[in-house]
Amino acid sequence: MTGKLYGVGLGPGDPELLTVKAARLINEADVVAFHSARHGKSVAKTIAAPYFRSQNDPNPQIMEQLVYPVTTEDTDDYQGEIDAFYEEAAAKLAAHLDAGRVVVVLAAGDPFFYGSYMHMHKRLADRYEWEVVPGVTSVSGASAVLGTPLVERDEVLTILPGTLPPAELATRLADTDSAAILKLGRTFGNVREALETAGRLDGAWYVERATTGRQKMSPLADVDPASVPYFSLALLPSQSKPAKPKGEVVVIGLGPGARAWLTPEARQELEAADELVGYSTYLDRVPQRPGQKRHSSHNQVESERAAFALDLARKGARVAVVSSGDPGVFAMATAVLEVAAETQDVPVRVIPGVTAANAVAAKAGAPLGHDYAVISLSDRLKPWDVIAERLEATAKADLVIAIYNPASKARTHQVADMRDLLLQHRDPETPIVVGRDVGGPEEEIRVLTLGALDPATIDMRCLLIIGSSQTIVTPQGVVFTPRRYPTS
Repeated sequence: MTGKLYGVGLGPGDPELLTVKAARLINEADVVAFHSARHGKSVAKTIAAPYFRSQNDPNPQIMEQLVYPVTTEDTDDYQGEIDAFYEEAAAKLAAHLDAGRVVVVLAAGDPFFYGSYMHMHKRLADRYEWEVVPGVTSVSGASAVLGTPLVERDEVLTILPGTLPPAELATRLADTDSAAILKLGRTFGNVREALETAGRLDGAWYVERATTGRQKMSPLADVDPASVPYFSLALLPSQSKPAKPKGEVVVIGLGPGARAWLTPEARQELEAADELVGYSTYLDRVPQRPGQKRHSSHNQVESERAAFALDLARKGARVAVVSSGDPGVFAMATAVLEVAAETQDVPVRVIPGVTAANAVAAKAGAPLGHDYAVISLSDRLKPWDVIAERLEATAKADLVIAIYNPASKARTHQVADMRDLLLQHRDPETPIVVGRDVGGPEEEIRVLTLGALDPATIDMRCLLIIGSSQTIVTPQGVVFTPRRYPTS
């Protein structure tokens, strides 16, 4: 008895947009087949991956990768070579079907909408039992994220491949109410030309990787042709004016230095942003991405930087404001939220990061293992009297203290004043951890005592952790504060 062939649509990119049936069939399949380019990466496989059976399953699935051998740019006989590839791929699937296996062929979007599955279907459907499971198309996904109807009432929607000659594209665009143009990438220049010729450029929108964490959308006239990937489309909505994409500001924590401390969520948000805003030193830590604009400034213009980012978002941009460590700890999140609260017209999200205090503590051991306070010695935004009161209160409470912004070129007395104040309540032998440039090329961790603290050795790149009466330093130099506190 032969197996059954399924062509399964995966939708435009978000794995949650698969149908319930598609997810079930993927999980139950004996063989999961997917197409890829020669580099081996497969969009379809990435979308479907959450629904594969576990690698530890007693009945593991067979992954059948169907690798395209050529592109239109590196052969004089593309059609001949690609037809031969389809015959070979179909033969591989036929062997599985002849062995009685259930074969699912993954198809991004819908299997019969410019999908690669259709070439397998044409070659196998007359010999084997088959079923096609439809999926959300890229056109539907793009319309949804853009927030505008494709067609209304008696309007006509035209689907066009960007590979058509510009003159033919222009004629068809001029004669339709609404259109979606696929297969962009290297054809983008011709598509833009056709839209301009048809007098429809002003109403056209560009949508890239719709419904994924890397989606982008903007008026098509503003798009740099060199930045356009294959997985994008041009959308010409109905003559009713489309809703302008609403921008947002995402405040992102980069962690204290090392790229390994950048969270996957933060990395994804950085890649998805249209505009990056931040202190130049922090922006330099973010890899360059084509098409992404960067706006750097110096370190003492937080409010101005926040206002600038919010203005970019009001124009529809997806803006990432970068911050070292965690953006909510003496950093940019508060600055952005303070300015945003004045108008409340731009959504702001905060993406956490590894804090400098946590990074220094981890390098030393676990000095923050019990209750602790976090205090900044910078008196640029609050008076020194307030800082001194808080230092004294935490010292009396026997809390471990993480000290941010201890000193700078313009602030030279704070560390000495802090030490002298704490010595009124703490033993001179109280352990201190001094972390400098943690996660950077000049990283240094020193363990010393409160009485031996030399203010001249402390600068703005340092973070101090002042131990409590219970903090311990082992003979090996490991510092930790026990979780249990003495009862008497």
